[in-house]
Amino acid sequence: MTLYQNIAATLSDHIEQGTYRPGQRLPGVRALSQQFGVSVSTVVQAQRALENAGVLEARPRSGYYVRPQVWQRSELPEASRPLQQPMPVTGQELSLHLANAVNQPGMIRLGAAVPHNDFLPVRAVQRSLSKVARNQSAQATHYAFPPGLPQLQQHIARRMALAGSRVNADEIIITNGGHEALTLALRAVAQPGDVIALESPTFYGLLQVIESMGLKALEIPTDPQTGISLPALEMALEQWPIKACVLIPNFHNPLGFVMDDAHKRRLAALANKHQLVLIEDDVYGDLGHNGERPGCLQGLNPGQVIHCTSFSKTVSPGLRLGWMLVPDRFRQQVEYHKYVTNLATNSISQLVMADYLEHGHHDRYLRQTRDRYAVQVSLFARAIRKYFPEGTRVSQPQGSFVLWVELAPTLDALTLTHRLLEHKISIAPGRLFSANQKYHNCIRLNCAQPWSTAVEKALMTIGRLCGNMG
Repeated sequence: MTLYQNIAATLSDHIEQGTYRPGQRLPGVRALSQQFGVSVSTVVQAQRALENAGVLEARPRSGYYVRPQVWQRSELPEASRPLQQPMPVTGQELSLHLANAVNQPGMIRLGAAVPHNDFLPVRAVQRSLSKVARNQSAQATHYAFPPGLPQLQQHIARRMALAGSRVNADEIIITNGGHEALTLALRAVAQPGDVIALESPTFYGLLQVIESMGLKALEIPTDPQTGISLPALEMALEQWPIKACVLIPNFHNPLGFVMDDAHKRRLAALANKHQLVLIEDDVYGDLGHNGERPGCLQGLNPGQVIHCTSFSKTVSPGLRLGWMLVPDRFRQQVEYHKYVTNLATNSISQLVMADYLEHGHHDRYLRQTRDRYAVQVSLFARAIRKYFPEGTRVSQPQGSFVLWVELAPTLDALTLTHRLLEHKISIAPGRLFSANQKYHNCIRLNCAQPWSTAVEKALMTIGRLCGNMG
């Protein structure tokens, strides 16, 4: 090898060993030239070689950084093969039990998909809250009846245009978080006993809503890279009276994939053919690791899609702010259910969010946060590869901050969950993500926790217990 190739190989080894972590800046060329006893031009050649190999990325006027996803990837989890028969949802009270358990002080929270404050624009929200308290106290004390606060609707309409959905501001219905939006959507289209199709695995909050409403869930096979199987969905539509299909097409929770545009178009055409209502959960849509904002199903088929999302993952979970876009035939029913359930969404939260969005800092914050989440996911994936038993399969998310981990077939993730709580570590066991409690050997991990020695030790502990139990 030439001299610069030797330097490149040495730097690559340092990166693989964790000396330089994903997202970290390498020392400057002069420092590296002194470290290796070579010329600056040799170091530059080595860095360019690693850039061409996809190991480093150059940032203008800043230097070279370790790319977020340079690590050898584990095998993907297998595509799901759920029992394709409608059934009641059971066992979701387990999630509340686990939520109560993780409130203990000192818990390392890798279970619930809630970003740590370090990943949220806390100070900007605080400034907006103070401003609203000073200048808009009279408006803050009154109801903002459905559909919601006009100035917030206008800001959301502008943001929806970025996702390919051009809507009028007054079409947007403000809700108490994305959870309420999903609940209102299902109440508008289904009655107790009706069948709802969904991806498998899926967000357990959706399963909680289905269980509470007495609906039946029909799980559709889902690929960890491409999403829901359209042939399987069409076969189900021909066999069962499905009222709606609920999907997370952009940065799926828990699998992390983004459904490509061609797949979305085929899904929209299938919905038209069968007059199927699609309920789109887009809560992670702004968190793509490559900085691109995928389009929404709603923009492809406004008449068949109820679009639901929130600011809980990108601004503040505590403000409890979400919103919906609803086809005209369901709008009156949705607004009525919203009104009789809780009259209105919190006025102070709406005013704070409108002020926060007014100042135009949100997109800059999102750009920084997407990069950080890409780094976090890489760090967690690398630690899983290092500390978990051989054969562990891990998702390869294209956005958001959760990882789906498939462990040995003999391992029971619920037992693992309870043992980890004794070590002050919380995880989400896989059976929460299925109507019939499949995925007994899978877990979901929340990577939106600042990387630290404690977090790395927690992953070591999870891996050790997996090895002992498997």
